[in-house]
Amino acid sequence: MSGSEATLERVIDEEVEAPGYGRGARILSIGIATTGLFTFAYFSVASHVLGEVEAKRIDLLWSVMFVIISVIYRPIEQLLSRTIAERRAMGLDRHSLRGPLLIQGGFALSFLVVALALHDPLQNHVFDGSAALYWVLVVGILFYAASYFARGWLAGHQEFALYGGLVLLESLSRFLFPVLVAIGVLEGENAVAIGIAAAPFVSLMVVPWALRRRAGGAIAAPGEASTMRESTGFAIAVAGIMLAEQALLNAAVLTTDATAKDAALAGIVFNVLLIARAPLQLFQSIQTSLLPHLAGLEATEGHAAFARAIRTTILAIGAFAGAVALGLLVIGPFVMSHLFGQSFDYGRLGLAAVGIGMGLHLAAGTLNQAALARKRAGTASAAWLLCAALFVVWTVTPVIGDQLVRVEVGYALATGLLVVLLGALYRTGGAGAPRHS
Repeated sequence: MSGSEATLERVIDEEVEAPGYGRGARILSIGIATTGLFTFAYFSVASHVLGEVEAKRIDLLWSVMFVIISVIYRPIEQLLSRTIAERRAMGLDRHSLRGPLLIQGGFALSFLVVALALHDPLQNHVFDGSAALYWVLVVGILFYAASYFARGWLAGHQEFALYGGLVLLESLSRFLFPVLVAIGVLEGENAVAIGIAAAPFVSLMVVPWALRRRAGGAIAAPGEASTMRESTGFAIAVAGIMLAEQALLNAAVLTTDATAKDAALAGIVFNVLLIARAPLQLFQSIQTSLLPHLAGLEATEGHAAFARAIRTTILAIGAFAGAVALGLLVIGPFVMSHLFGQSFDYGRLGLAAVGIGMGLHLAAGTLNQAALARKRAGTASAAWLLCAALFVVWTVTPVIGDQLVRVEVGYALATGLLVVLLGALYRTGGAGAPRHS
């Protein structure tokens, strides 16, 4: 666990009168920190056992999949986390799952219909004719519907140890596939890719344990839960946020793949943006525990405790991002070239810019959780979508000739603008009752 994470959790334990939050964030951090390392290791080993073009296709599969699942499934995770935690803070033990289940099922079915309709272009143009990669995409995304629903339910009930176990099982099982290729048990690109689809299915092993722990009480009740209209509105707004976040992390891989003369450059861009993706996974533990915590504070405590949790989180993020940016400036090119086994000349300043952008991205994520807890998801969504759109335009506009440097600088600028916009939204949030989007 990083020193910044430990500082954050210790300060929250001391300053916020909700020790379960700090303890839960600490437990979850262990699972997700390990998850981030295994995710990074998956792509590192894959880049060594596959050729550059095959490795790029795995990167592309991951990028496409996680854009889709983040947009259509994470909104339900956030919805369940916020509403269950809010109701538990008010002493209500019964929570309706009917609305979230219907929305999640609708999203999954819509994806399946679209994916089957686009079978030929996806298989032939996105995955260069690979039927295996196409079906890994389809099956993996359908499995993730259940995985993200379970995550939201676990977060809302503050079952952070089981949440951490779920994501750890997912990343570990995925990592085993390129390892088996490396030692000769399996062979080739398809074997590495199958791990991406198998991982969410394996992660669901924690669900029976969670249900046994909650067996004493019902998990569904009609009447008092948020209305279907409110739930749908929240899910749509968060879907916009997730789309924007995935655009910041993945759109540059797709635009580079479509425009670069060097077929391997998209893989290099993906590797560079892993600098942002890995810490984002690491700090997902804080964000996952922060939303139900803030929802509870907004319902029961008031502005001072709410603001204190946000302030301590952002201070810790600043310290962490500063350390990462400095490390990238000093040894970034050496580490990147050796970690991924590619003879590419990474620039120090560009890598440091991504490190700064990562910190800004984490700060924006924290401010975003505050907006969701205060039911201002619609305004937050507009800010995210604007910044993502500007970033995508930037990546295809030759303001900077070097495509990789253009992506690195653009990421830092886009996340900086996002912090400004969400910071303004947070300052106008007020100290009164929760606000609706």
